[in-house]
Amino acid sequence: MADAMSDYLENQILDHILTGAGGSWTAPTTVYCALFTSTASLAELEAGTLTNEVANSNAYARTAITFGTPAASGTISNSADCTFPAASGGNWGTVRFAALMDGNTHGAGNVLFYGQLTADKIVNDGDTFKFNIGDWDVTIA
Repeated sequence: MADAMSDYLENQILDHILTGAGGSWTAPTTVYCALFTSTASLAELEAGTLTNEVANSNAYARTAITFGTPAASGTISNSADCTFPAASGGNWGTVRFAALMDGNTHGAGNVLFYGQLTADKIVNDGDTFKFNIGDWDVTIA
């Protein structure tokens, strides 16, 4: 599902691999999935702006996501379901975008990869949002 790598991650990789200046960068030990609502989110996620993350209420929380082994083609997919807590006490609104993050705190951390959902998903009170195994495909080509 990932459409792109963020400016942050692109620069970290370039520094780390090609200049040695990024030698202090460490890949996150846990990657989290975050959900976003606004149509402006693609440009914001590229730049690392997190203003349209689902509201930090109604039981929303970023959720850890795991990935399998990369394929020879430069693609990797999530190896387990990524299930968010059920919305509780109110709606989350219309989810349009998701991002892989290096932090679990709402509104903080760095965007690694991001993308637009194949279809908007309205999350009402009591609904559970989930990415099934293989829904996240990240390709570096």
